[in-house]
Amino acid sequence: MVFSRRVLLLNASYEALGTVDVPRAVRLVYKRTAETIVRDGTRVLRSQHFTFEVPSIIRLVEYVDVRRRRRGQAGKQRQRILMRDRMRCQYCGVRGTLFDLTLDHIMPRSRGGRTEAENLCAACIVCNQRKGDRTPDEARMPLLASPSALRYGLDRAVLHHFALTRPEWRPYLFLDADAEINVA
Repeated sequence: MVFSRRVLLLNASYEALGTVDVPRAVRLVYKRTAETIVRDGTRVLRSQHFTFEVPSIIRLVEYVDVRRRRRGQAGKQRQRILMRDRMRCQYCGVRGTLFDLTLDHIMPRSRGGRTEAENLCAACIVCNQRKGDRTPDEARMPLLASPSALRYGLDRAVLHHFALTRPEWRPYLFLDADAEINVA
């Protein structure tokens, strides 16, 4: 379905900012806030009186300084961390979906652990409950990977995840067309 597709959003400098849904992308192009760089095949979005070509990549007309915005960006932290951890429980390795996995505080909050990317990891419900209010060492549940990813790395992981099925995005994300995408 067209509404569930994602559109790559570029700054005026062609820097990847993230993704938006198709209706938002069409609105940005219609209001001339953004321009279409690459169309999404022959897909169209229809209203009662208009037909809009669905973009795959759009670029903002005016440059937006995003450095200040990235510091306070916590809205989609859960999704970015799950993608960083490749949708796997970091204790037992089982794969899951957004609904099967939870976020676990490596150092529990009750012991001063903070809610930031470096202290969070994906965990299945069983492992999260088993670990409880202990550290991984105390629970004898070693982590499969180090959770030391910066926010920039999380944003890149989300874009790389979407680029798996969107080869036209690769040049704008500086990915080799033939290389396998590595999100870790």
